Amino acid sequence: MISVEEAMNGLFALTSHVGDELLPLREAAGRVLAENVRAARAQPPFDASAMDGYALRFCDVAPGARLKVIGEAAAGHAFGGALGAGEAVRIFTGAPMPIGADHVEIQEDVTAQDGFIDLRAPATAPSFVRTRGGDFLEGATLTYPRFLGPSEIALLAAMNVAKVKVAKRPEVAIISTGDELVQPGETPRDDQIIASNGLALDALLRQAGAAPRLLPVARDTPESLASALRFARGADLIVTIGGASVGDHDLVRQLASDDGMERTFYKVAMRPGKALMAGRLNGIAHVGLPGNPVSSLACGHVFLAPMVRAMLGLGQKAAPRLSAPLAHGIASNGPRAHYMRAKIEDGALHIADQQDSSLLSVLAGSNALAIRAPHDPPRAKGAMLEYLPLGLGA
Repeated sequence: MISVEEAMNGLFALTSHVGDELLPLREAAGRVLAENVRAARAQPPFDASAMDGYALRFCDVAPGARLKVIGEAAAGHAFGGALGAGEAVRIFTGAPMPIGADHVEIQEDVTAQDGFIDLRAPATAPSFVRTRGGDFLEGATLTYPRFLGPSEIALLAAMNVAKVKVAKRPEVAIISTGDELVQPGETPRDDQIIASNGLALDALLRQAGAAPRLLPVARDTPESLASALRFARGADLIVTIGGASVGDHDLVRQLASDDGMERTFYKVAMRPGKALMAGRLNGIAHVGLPGNPVSSLACGHVFLAPMVRAMLGLGQKAAPRLSAPLAHGIASNGPRAHYMRAKIEDGALHIADQQDSSLLSVLAGSNALAIRAPHDPPRAKGAMLEYLPLGLGA
């Protein structure tokens, strides 16, 4: 068996960038920016009023000063003239400042009557003007690589960018294996179970930025599995679930070897997830996951999501870890790294009592995987422990 770190490095060695594509900005949300983007204009593109009030020359500001109102400026409707001594322009938030004006006197501090304004409580310094380029100037750069969320899309739109180059989504073919599996909604026999692993990994990989392709279940015959692997050709990554162990019906490992798989490793010193296999099959990266539901999904978080991020050009980085104090003491760990279902609650790490790798209800009630190193000694309540956040509830 190899360590988790060695396995991760071996998986990164199987990955490569899958290319880029040009998309309209509206279609780029959730994608990874693939090149630097420069602003086509400044933001704001002109000096603008930050408040409703009156634009004027600050040198005309004095207690009791009376100024003549010569026009109006609103957002999208600039005042066409220039401001002279003793003059003001009625202005609204977002409107361009008139030529000659460098200050906005807010309307609460002004008395307006018969085309004039009297300043009741004038400012002591030029105020309420958003200067041109105060957010960014022409040529300002949004650097790659980065996920494009709502904030980045807003910034790119303000930069007057209509299309962006993004990384293509890696296509991941997911193949569940086993005669015991039926799809959700079907009627299983008494000796069958519902296939949940493929759908879980489909969701995880979509969240990571991939384009998963969920193939039909491969039955426990060489012909069925070979057919599924043929359907997977053309993908950037093949993920098989189950069949990687040493039982009489575990065909993935044997068939992959017969089909010329260049194996990178088999078995990792971790729990759950020991029976993990990886290599290159017909030129395509192939990861064989254990069939137990929690083992499969834990390996997805620990290994597959970082692989997808690497394929998107985000760098070869392990899944991010955080630390929290233990809510209770825990016993020593064994010889394998242990990824334990846990929950972050009130700032503390609560490790679930049951850690059997078949218990999906425990996983669904968790928002973290607490990480124990091999031979980790007993830990007391309050000791800091690393964990892998899971989903939005972490």
